[in-house]
Amino acid sequence: MLTKTNFSPATQLSIAQLRILRLAFGTAVSLWFSQLIGGDMSFVSAVFTMFILALPLPVPKPKAGIMFVLVFSGCLYAGLLLLPTLLNQPLVGMILLVMALFWSFYYTTKGGSAVVGTFVTVGIALTTAVGSVNVDAVVALVGSMGIAAFVGVLFVYIAHACLPDSMAEAPDAQPSKQAPQTESPDLSAARWSAFRSLLIVLPVALWFLFSAASTAYVPVMIKVASMGQQAANDATKTAGKSLIMSTIIGGAGAIIGWQILSIAPTLPIYVLFVALTGLICGVRIFQGPAMHPQAATWSYAYLTMLVILAPAVMDGSGGGSAGIKFWDRLLMFGGTTLYAVIAVYVVDAFRPKVNSS
Repeated sequence: MLTKTNFSPATQLSIAQLRILRLAFGTAVSLWFSQLIGGDMSFVSAVFTMFILALPLPVPKPKAGIMFVLVFSGCLYAGLLLLPTLLNQPLVGMILLVMALFWSFYYTTKGGSAVVGTFVTVGIALTTAVGSVNVDAVVALVGSMGIAAFVGVLFVYIAHACLPDSMAEAPDAQPSKQAPQTESPDLSAARWSAFRSLLIVLPVALWFLFSAASTAYVPVMIKVASMGQQAANDATKTAGKSLIMSTIIGGAGAIIGWQILSIAPTLPIYVLFVALTGLICGVRIFQGPAMHPQAATWSYAYLTMLVILAPAVMDGSGGGSAGIKFWDRLLMFGGTTLYAVIAVYVVDAFRPKVNSS
């Protein structure tokens, strides 16, 4: 009898609370492991773990986990295949790059997986930007990012194993009336949204393509690629507000973390700060059995914080001008976000009006 009261439903977590804990725990432990193995891009594993755990999904089947890694690695190598054309036949290479990026957004806007779409965008944008400047650097980048993707997905499974869905109380059984999502998407709206996302990412990608400093600003490219996906399915006002707020919240979190680590630069403090940020953001990501209305803003804010803070910590471990690079990246994040918001409003201002008669 006593044991039954100990495990009564009243003492169980809700599914939202469990997902919040899983997001914070999985991201923090993935980051801890990435710091132990070292490497310039190892922090990307925590970004992958966070991005998947920030969705209200059950534990991915092994086939899905393998697919995530293969899709991302495949897109990295697809970017490598574009390099000879970009370097020798720039016009043809640009057309192919535009088509590849447009497809990555169109895939998401017509109902495809946001995780897969983001992986495709990041993979293609990173490889072409870095490879156009330094072929040796991009080969090393492809290898390290592939490993980071594998580690990131692995920690998704570890987080689910430590905090399985069975620990949460079963949600009230409701007839699955949410299944009428089988209505075909508005393909013209999907194409327009994909075009808008392309115009957010492409100019920045081209700037990195011709910039000698692109290798040093890989985290900025990750943020820019994710911004395109973030704005993919939102209306103008919603997209603009979400882009601004996610950057402000993520930037403020990175500044707080940077100041704390400048006082106590230890790995446990770093990991605990990332976990605490995951708990704070998670409350605005999950609500009930699904997502909070502001989930996109806060999940991308968490991603922004990681992408600003983690590379700065890696810079700091080698000494040198880590603080300068931190503020430099922060300014670039602010500038690219401002451009993205302007692009959203300008592009949508020219959108043809649809007759509702």
